[in-house]
Amino acid sequence: MTDFELRNVPLLSRVGADRADVLRTDVDAAVAGWSDALLLRVDHRSQVLISGGRVVLGQAAKYAAKPDDHAVFLGRLEDGRHVWGVRAALEAPEDPEAESEVLDLRRAGTVFDDVSAQLVSTATALLNWHDQARFSAVDGSATKSAKSGWSRVNPVNGHEEFPRIDPAVICLVHDGHDRAVLARQTMWPERLFSLLAGFVEAGESFESCVVREIAEEVGLSVRDVRYLGSQPWPFPRSLMVGFHAIGDPEQEFSFNDGEIAEAGWFTRAEVRAALADGDWSSDSPSRLLLPGSISIAREIIESWAALD
Repeated sequence: MTDFELRNVPLLSRVGADRADVLRTDVDAAVAGWSDALLLRVDHRSQVLISGGRVVLGQAAKYAAKPDDHAVFLGRLEDGRHVWGVRAALEAPEDPEAESEVLDLRRAGTVFDDVSAQLVSTATALLNWHDQARFSAVDGSATKSAKSGWSRVNPVNGHEEFPRIDPAVICLVHDGHDRAVLARQTMWPERLFSLLAGFVEAGESFESCVVREIAEEVGLSVRDVRYLGSQPWPFPRSLMVGFHAIGDPEQEFSFNDGEIAEAGWFTRAEVRAALADGDWSSDSPSRLLLPGSISIAREIIESWAALD
């Protein structure tokens, strides 16, 4: 079978709140909604506080009297309340009996509900961008946050910059039957394998990037590149765009750019067995350990492995 689709929406691609982009430029509405708005705190390690599968949201009014330059507007909940995010130390839930723990998005994404997944993904990506965009790329002037955290403006020349997203492709290469390529990066421990991925270059389409990256990383020529889905990956500000493509198992691997330590063709049965063992955190003795469910790589692999 040469074609397939994702069985599920990737965990970080879930939609649970209204992004309400029209409110980003409505200063009066932002100020008016601040009094009963909720606040998501993300600490300097991009960790958040979670309780019962949800991110802990505090009262915005307790943080400041009105939105400041460090706050980013994240959206609006079903009950109409606004939600903002800030880079700040975490605070315990208002309910002293509520059990909570500190986790980052990589570890908490699998237990989050849809609203939490969207809010934390958005806040992490926006705050990471602000941390690295405080000075203008045009003349080096200090920039100021604008549009409720969705842009930065150079006060000297008026130049406006928007949140930067670094697109990257991730691809499952298969033979059109029951074998797929999995690879291990040089920095990964033994037995940890995943899909091939790489950043899109200037002037390059997603599909062209898939062909180039796979040739550079493992020396395979692929065809029939098909889109599967995408997922925000705010580490620090990427967007992972998923594909699958057909390769030739008779073609030899060639590790040309030094990023891949080893690669192999694995049967669907081998992949299913590895999925059953868990993920990279498993203590399984299996020769093949696969990514966790927070990554779109896992969803792509599971969707391919589920084919008859």
